[in-house]
Amino acid sequence: MSDFRPVLYVIGVLLCLTSLAMNLPMIIDLAYGHRDWQVFLVSSIFTLIIGIILIFSFNNPIKKIDIKQAFLLTVLSWISISLFSAIPFMYCETQLTFTNSFFESISGVTTTGSTVIIGLDNLPKGILLWRSLLQWFGGIGIVVLALSILPMLRVGGMQLFHLESDDPYEKTLPKISKFIYEICILYLFLTIICALLYFLSGMSWFDSITHSMTTLATGGFSTSDQSFSKFNSNSIEWICITFMILGSLPFALYLKSLHGNIGSLFRDDQIKLFFGIIIFLVFSMTLWLIIISNQSIITSIRESSFNIISILTGTGYSSTNFNLWGSFGLIVLFIIMFIGGCAGSTTGGIKIFRLQLLLGAGRTQIKKLIQPHGVFVTTFNKKTIKEDAFTSVMGFFFLYIALFSLSAMLLGFMGIDFLTAISASASAISNVGPGLGNIIGPSGTYNPLPDPAKWVLSLTMIIGRLEIFTFLVLFSKNFWRT
Repeated sequence: MSDFRPVLYVIGVLLCLTSLAMNLPMIIDLAYGHRDWQVFLVSSIFTLIIGIILIFSFNNPIKKIDIKQAFLLTVLSWISISLFSAIPFMYCETQLTFTNSFFESISGVTTTGSTVIIGLDNLPKGILLWRSLLQWFGGIGIVVLALSILPMLRVGGMQLFHLESDDPYEKTLPKISKFIYEICILYLFLTIICALLYFLSGMSWFDSITHSMTTLATGGFSTSDQSFSKFNSNSIEWICITFMILGSLPFALYLKSLHGNIGSLFRDDQIKLFFGIIIFLVFSMTLWLIIISNQSIITSIRESSFNIISILTGTGYSSTNFNLWGSFGLIVLFIIMFIGGCAGSTTGGIKIFRLQLLLGAGRTQIKKLIQPHGVFVTTFNKKTIKEDAFTSVMGFFFLYIALFSLSAMLLGFMGIDFLTAISASASAISNVGPGLGNIIGPSGTYNPLPDPAKWVLSLTMIIGRLEIFTFLVLFSKNFWRT
């Protein structure tokens, strides 16, 4: 039987890091003279004590993490961090219930961006910074998870991105530890550049820092109920568009480019399709907005570009009330909630590479119907796709739609209207943030939903963030057998 002591040891280390992060909003509140600094101090001490207890109780040299340990560590780390990160929400000025606090926390850690808080503009800076920090750490966490753990677990076709001699990114870095270190440095560097550009474009220093963290993490938490419509700035919106896209591209390819292989960014099949989808969607929505409104072409391009890319990448910012975009606009926004960005990025959703493989499988099936005895192969980045990858992707896609449907039905059973139920479920499993309709749309929050609905959505968020199989495998009897 697997030894789970290393799992609890690592969780202890992560809780200590969470405790350390709580000191940043504490310092901010202390500097501004707000009493919430005491809440962050006590929360930090409590989290640190639990972390230290786990470290000393399960101190076991980690030689190698096996498959069972990796699955359990992935799920428990996200849940435990979300639980302890919820503490400040309960006792700070927000004074949320435990349900709302956990919902807000897990929405941050999974970079979903759904919120139950009303009146963000009037909250103390400490809690606003804490929300952004949760998304920022969640963003780098999912990148590391997607490139170092999920390929080993062969989850949903992620084995295509294994950092070994047979994967597309084989020469990225020789050691996974160095790889993670460079990813973190790059992530920090891009965040700083984004914050600097926001500041130079007119944001306050605080808004520029908090929004840079949630932009690159494609999280979407803002410091205002109005999201980006508060700033009403063309330059700020185009900066945001740029960094939402940067956060949606494979971080491993950034490192390949920095190590001399610049062409890798332009040759990757995912990136080509991703930009093709963006161009098609922005052009279609711009044309639609021109038809249904009296806006200028420039304004229509800006609004469609910002909001389409925000929803497609799962960021969830809004610069206008897209509930007013009519039937075509709402249908497009609902569909693209499921897509997401590239594998190895901070985005959620089905991911571009899975859509490519499904499309390739469909083309192959059509060819076989025409030429039953023909031999056809599907490639990804000029490499032949093996049968196990197809099986993983198809299983993932089925479960993705099944869990979305189950979540929507549960919300409907609780009396929630159709549009709110299906868009909330789609938003949760794809980690997008806002939904459609007046309740959870760009101008609303999830606060009016009943508590059972928030627990359903919280579970859906974490299942979607952890690529479904990683979570569901824990409920298999075979997982716990020797």
